[in-house]
Amino acid sequence: MAHSYRSSASFGKRQEFIAFGELLRRGYDVYMTLVDDQQIDCIVRLPSSPLKYLDIQIKARSRSAKQASTFAAMEIRDPRPDFYFMFYSEACDTYWIMPSKDVVEKSNTNKSGKNAGKHSLTLANQKRDGEWVPRPKWQEYQNRFELLGDPKGCA
Repeated sequence: MAHSYRSSASFGKRQEFIAFGELLRRGYDVYMTLVDDQQIDCIVRLPSSPLKYLDIQIKARSRSAKQASTFAAMEIRDPRPDFYFMFYSEACDTYWIMPSKDVVEKSNTNKSGKNAGKHSLTLANQKRDGEWVPRPKWQEYQNRFELLGDPKGCA
């Protein structure tokens, strides 16, 4: 039983490191933060002129989660052009790369209760056979790492 808790408790951190690796594999310069108290899991440096830095928040849902593609009760303190979310659903094996302003604009916002003002997204649906399928509504962000910019600085 302890292994199960440990496994689920460390899922988010493991997925952050996998996401860092995915960014590195695609040629991005990735700088990891020591703490996540500003909603920033890593910073990506783009070699444009002038240099550009992007703040990245990574959110992941495990295959065993009841809602394996729903990201709920997200507080987004300072949406801005250089702040991105990387959502990952293990059940879909899919990333969605979204500017924070789009997350705020296009997500459902809780109107009342303890999560009033917080945002929720459902990025995939579960079919009757149990398979998870990305929702077409979010296709423009699906595995679209290029939305972060060119890691090589080319126009």
